[in-house]
Amino acid sequence: MAKKFGLVLAAVLLLGSLVVPGAKAQSVLRLGWSGAGVGSDLLKVIERSSLWRKHGVDVRPIYLTSGNLMAQTLLSGDIGLAGFDVTAMLGLGVSGASDLKVVSVMINRLEPFFVVRHSVATPAELKGKRITISRFGSGSDIITRVVLRFWKLDPDKDVTFFQSGNTPARIAALVAGHMDAALVSSTQVQKVLDTGCCRVLADLSELPIDYANYGVVVSGPVLRSQRDNVRHFLEALTEGIYLFKTRPEAALAVLTESNSDPQVVRPLYERLAKAMVEYPVPEPRGIQTVLDSLPNPKARGARAEDFMATSLMEEIKKSGFIDRLYGKQK
Repeated sequence: MAKKFGLVLAAVLLLGSLVVPGAKAQSVLRLGWSGAGVGSDLLKVIERSSLWRKHGVDVRPIYLTSGNLMAQTLLSGDIGLAGFDVTAMLGLGVSGASDLKVVSVMINRLEPFFVVRHSVATPAELKGKRITISRFGSGSDIITRVVLRFWKLDPDKDVTFFQSGNTPARIAALVAGHMDAALVSSTQVQKVLDTGCCRVLADLSELPIDYANYGVVVSGPVLRSQRDNVRHFLEALTEGIYLFKTRPEAALAVLTESNSDPQVVRPLYERLAKAMVEYPVPEPRGIQTVLDSLPNPKARGARAEDFMATSLMEEIKKSGFIDRLYGKQK
C-alpha cells in the first residue's frame, strides 16, 4: 500500500512539474492538504472562482491522507506549503526537522464539537470516562487535551484515551457505545446526533480559547525563493475567504455536496463564515496555545514568534487590498 501511494504521489508531483501554457514555471506552488471540512471547502471555492489564476500564481493542491504524512512530505521538499493542519506542522517544527513558518491563520478558534453519550451531563462527569481520538499526538488528541484542561480536568489522570481513527471511526465508536466522548467536526456532527446516541456537550468555537486551528504553513526555502508567489497565494486565499463570507451561494454549493440536508447546510455555513477572519494573519496567542499543548518535550519553552512570518499578510493589509474587498476603503 505504501509503495502504491508513493507511485501515485510521484505521478501527481510529476504532473505538477509540467508547464501549463501561459503559466510561469517559477510560479508553481505545491500545496499539501489533508482531511475534509473547512480547508477543503475553502479550496473548492477558490478553485471554482479561478482565484489562483486571477492572482497570477499556479497552485497545485495535493491531497495527503493525514497531517503526519503531510509533515513528512513537507520535510522531503515535495510540497512547499501545507494546509490546513497547523497543529501537525508545528509539531514538525519543534522537532527541529524543518525550517517552516505559519504565514496565515484563517480560523483562530477551536472548531469541532465535543460530543458525549447521554450519560454525561457536565464536563466534570467526564472523569473516569473513555474518550476516542484519532491517534496520540494528532490534532484531535491535542485539542481534546486543551479543552479538558480548560474544564479543570487532567487529561493524563482523569480520563482514558483510545485511538480509533478519523471522524467516521470516532462516530462509529460513540454510536456503538464503546466510547463516551469524542471530538466531531462541524460538518459531521449532525450524523452522530441523528442516531440518538449522543448529545453536544460543547460547541468548542464558543470557548474563549485562542487556537491556531486552520492555517497555512510554508517551508523556509520556498518562502525565501518564491516570496512574491507566496504573497500572490495569500492574496488569493484572502479573497477566497471574502467570497466564502460574502457570497453564500458559492459556499453553500460546496457545502451541499457533502451535506445534503438543507437544514444542516445553512447553519453550518453561517458558523464557518463567522469563524473565518477577514485578515488571516497569524496571531501569537493562538500559535502559543498550540505549542504549549504539543506532547514533544522540545516544545517546552518554544516561542510562537519563532514559527510565524507575518510580513506578507501585513503587506497585503497595508496595500488596502482587504479594505477594497470589503468596501471599507474611503
